[in-house]
Amino acid sequence: MASAAHIEQDSDRGGQPSLKRVMGPGLLLLFIVGDVLGTGIYALTGTVAAEVGGVVWLPFLIAFLVALITAFSYLELVTKYPQAAGAALYTHKAFGIHFLTFLVAFAVMSSGITSASTAARAFSANAAAVLDVDLGEGIGITLIGLGFMTLVALVNVRGVGESVKANVVLTCVELSGLLIIIGIGVWALGIGEGDFSRVTEFDTGDKSVLTGVIAATGLAFFAMVGFEDSVNMAEETKEPRRIFPKVLLLGLGITGLIYVLVSISAIALVPADQLSEGETPLLQVVEAGAPAFPLGLFGVITMFAVANTALINMLMASRLVYGLGREGVLPPVLGRVHARRRTPVTAILFTTALAFGLVTFVGAVPDLGGTTALLLLMVFAVVNVAVLVLRRRPADEGHFRTPTVLPVVGALACAYLATPFAGRPAVQYQIAGVLLGVGVVLWGVTVLLNRRTGRDAAEFDPAALSGDDPQQHRD
Repeated sequence: MASAAHIEQDSDRGGQPSLKRVMGPGLLLLFIVGDVLGTGIYALTGTVAAEVGGVVWLPFLIAFLVALITAFSYLELVTKYPQAAGAALYTHKAFGIHFLTFLVAFAVMSSGITSASTAARAFSANAAAVLDVDLGEGIGITLIGLGFMTLVALVNVRGVGESVKANVVLTCVELSGLLIIIGIGVWALGIGEGDFSRVTEFDTGDKSVLTGVIAATGLAFFAMVGFEDSVNMAEETKEPRRIFPKVLLLGLGITGLIYVLVSISAIALVPADQLSEGETPLLQVVEAGAPAFPLGLFGVITMFAVANTALINMLMASRLVYGLGREGVLPPVLGRVHARRRTPVTAILFTTALAFGLVTFVGAVPDLGGTTALLLLMVFAVVNVAVLVLRRRPADEGHFRTPTVLPVVGALACAYLATPFAGRPAVQYQIAGVLLGVGVVLWGVTVLLNRRTGRDAAEFDPAALSGDDPQQHRD
């Protein structure tokens, strides 16, 4: 959260306090890299391999390219409107439709919950592997996941807001696990072990190659999300119009390269059919390529990486719900703050309850991770269109301008990957539909309450939806 030390007076805002600009290129780069790295590559490499076989690196590469195109749209918007709130703010400025702004904000919130639930499941699977106990696929894994989410909620209620310095440490830990995998792959190549010929083998089962790759890309996209959260750091970044473009693109390039190298190392050391078994694919890679390496240590690194993903996502989701409740867009009870802890306790309970439902009744990592990607692909499609709409309106000179073709391609690509034509399972639409349906019902209830009490929430401020904690993390 923004502490008092990070607040300064801003004369451009009529004397209202604004966030202090403390982030330079180095810290912003670490924030972006740390934001993208996480559960996706640790938990879904095997699932992607099951879709395409040995070319498991290809869906990650395509997902990177789609994310890169969308990143150009975010760059134009964040340098044009260097404020927090991200997609909700851009949607509101472009279309001015409050319900659409709400849906975008609630979709972002829901993606945080599905991502945290994915992390909970991955945490459970890795905990079982580290402890060397067989919990099966049922109640044992579910109970650990629920216990983990309970712990996350308690930490959230206590009032943990991750500082930029803490993010540096967490990024280094997450990155170390992936560098270990790459190092093992390089070692195997150097001594002639592993089968690197697998990296060109397609195995899409009864699907065509194109259909299989597209379906795998829709899932691999989960590993690339998180970069969009960096726009919420705009108000704390020094000279955002100057440094954001090069730093965001560099950060995405680094993470994309790491993901491709990790997936190549993984498939060279473990065949696709084995890599797709279970929910701890990278643990299998370490065991196969470096049997002398302490497997428990790598398991702990993995657990730490996915735990960080869950915590930051639940912090983000609860703050968004809190902001919506505070603005009168959702029931005001969700905007209540704990008197002593000063944390949004009812919003935390609400988002945790939704996560409990997902962990209990959905559970599967591919379904939860795929739903996260689905929700954000829909948001990204809106953002790409917003870029084109907002070009009709005057703005200060000097902001970044992306080539017009990129938001067009980005909108079409994101929209297509969010459709059933991309091979997306029906269960992902069901999960997303239930979550958004909950939001719509609460919206309707709030409208009725506002009419009865005479409260006007029609002019809510999208910038307030980011809450007090600008540090969001999804993947």
